Amino acid sequence: MKKIEAIIRPEKLDGVRVALERSGYPGITITDIEGHGLQKGTIQQWRGEKYKVDFLPKIKVEIVATNEDSEKIIQALLQSAYTGAVGDGKIFIYEVEEAVRIRTRERGERALV
Repeated sequence: MKKIEAIIRPEKLDGVRVALERSGYPGITITDIEGHGLQKGTIQQWRGEKYKVDFLPKIKVEIVATNEDSEKIIQALLQSAYTGAVGDGKIFIYEVEEAVRIRTRERGERALV
């Protein structure tokens, strides 16, 4: 099993959700977060005054999927979150040792679906 964690632009969330639904993901967790990458924030202007925004709003999408489904999900994220501009985000993939559904006590991939 794989945990797929994607950091994306907030405005891309609806498109990402649609793409993930088409890919057949088993479940999703979405968190509002803030952060920055190499660009270290941005300079913005409001009412003629410039100010620095150190942490930009982002969305973290987390999915745990079977090894077989993980590549479909990664491709759906890549296509739907892309703008071509700095700040599009990142995808991190982790190995998941075990999953347990609390209600039924099912383990492994059976706990995902």
